[in-house]
Amino acid sequence: MVARLISCSIAGIEAQPVEVEVHLSGGLPNVQVVGLPDTAVREASQRVKAAIRNAEFDFPSQAVTINLAPAHRRKEGSHYDLPMALGVLAAGGALPASRLSEMMVVGELALDGRVREVCGAMVMAACARELGKRTMLLPAGNAAEAALVGGVDIVGVADLPEAVGFVRGERRPQPPRPSSSEISTPHEATCLSEVRGQTFAKRALEVAAAGGHNLLMTGPPGSGKTLLARCLPGIMPPLEREEALLVTKIYSVAGLLEGRGGLVEERPFRAPHHSISYAGMAGGGSPRLRPGEISLAHAGVLFLDELPEFRRDSLEALRQPLEEGRVIISRSCGKAVFPARFMLVASMNPCPCGFWGDTLRPCTCSAGSLRRYLGKISGPLLDRMDMHIEVPRLTPSELRGQVGGETSPEVRERVARARLKQIERAGGACSLNAALTPSQLMRFCRLDEDGEVFLLQAVSRLGLTARGYHRCLRVARTIADLAGREGVTVADLAEAVQYRSFDRSAPARI
Repeated sequence: MVARLISCSIAGIEAQPVEVEVHLSGGLPNVQVVGLPDTAVREASQRVKAAIRNAEFDFPSQAVTINLAPAHRRKEGSHYDLPMALGVLAAGGALPASRLSEMMVVGELALDGRVREVCGAMVMAACARELGKRTMLLPAGNAAEAALVGGVDIVGVADLPEAVGFVRGERRPQPPRPSSSEISTPHEATCLSEVRGQTFAKRALEVAAAGGHNLLMTGPPGSGKTLLARCLPGIMPPLEREEALLVTKIYSVAGLLEGRGGLVEERPFRAPHHSISYAGMAGGGSPRLRPGEISLAHAGVLFLDELPEFRRDSLEALRQPLEEGRVIISRSCGKAVFPARFMLVASMNPCPCGFWGDTLRPCTCSAGSLRRYLGKISGPLLDRMDMHIEVPRLTPSELRGQVGGETSPEVRERVARARLKQIERAGGACSLNAALTPSQLMRFCRLDEDGEVFLLQAVSRLGLTARGYHRCLRVARTIADLAGREGVTVADLAEAVQYRSFDRSAPARI
């Protein structure tokens, strides 16, 4: 007898159906798994056998062949355990095979029959809906996450006997309730009012958050660059529904929702260490391709502290995603496409010793060491930064003064209004000013004669590239949106040019 049921495999943030076929035949008792399985799938035969017996079901005393189709696609992961076990029981007559054909099944089995959580439950549930499956059977710990998809009856089970009881129609677990999950920020966001001084930098932070602009902060050690970056989650609005679903999918595939479940509602804030590898930044891995930091920061912030300390190849991995909003990972084991439209915020010292241009401490760096230090950041990557500002040392009066000023919720309200204007201008699409195309810039950033003259002079004096010219226009458009203006004025352009400090000062350093 042959029993058939549907499971799935994951490629990027999408799932593809996999048919699990179980055949019992004469011969010596053994279990063989075919269909291009990886090590974890081949080992499933031992887990399945132990789980069935420890759950007090009979394991067939026959040769068992399990095929995972299509055979040309590599199968990896432990989520095939539960469908294999149910298929074996159905092939032996212990379960109605017709019921199994109506549902999708995923789950990892412990040796005692418990069902463990798996990665990517949300994208698997989306696959079940696309296939027209009415029911999805999966671990209880993944039920709330999978329920976010909708359109599929989600059934979470804690162990193999509970799964068998449901297939037989003897048990009906409680339906899961979708919830929210706050896993995106590893810390409490700092309130902007707690940052002493740095009025110019706070304003730049607001502009960057409102338009989704990439920001580079340069300044001596202890000037507050990292503290300012930590304020960003507090001034950015919550994720829109579609954004939240996509971010949750990414975290689900990465295995970062285990034990939490629910929808990710806060914008991600990722701050990897400077020793991160290329694969850790861009994504990769074997046998299954997983999202890297640039995808985990999708719709949020990727903060790179001490930018020149990062490996050159890790930084160069940012170039394509910053332009296209996605990253394509191609390996011998397959190809995956992950969304990666994030806001890049970076900080760095002005020189190796950190005190170039400081008013109190002299710089001790030679011209050669300064050139090598700045050379760690390629021109094309620097050109993709919309804004670069200087964060100067705090004066004694600022250090001893009272904290105060606008709070993060107050700034967040202005940022949310500016973003809403951008979405309405784009016709409802979640398109911020940082992602405007050249044709959209021509429509949304029309300049009068004075504005054209001013911007052309700025391009000539700063030596801006075409990309730099467009980025100045995008930042000016955001400044106008924050002020509630329909058109872009010379004042908006002048402020946008002020956020190009690296273009003005970098040549003078060397």
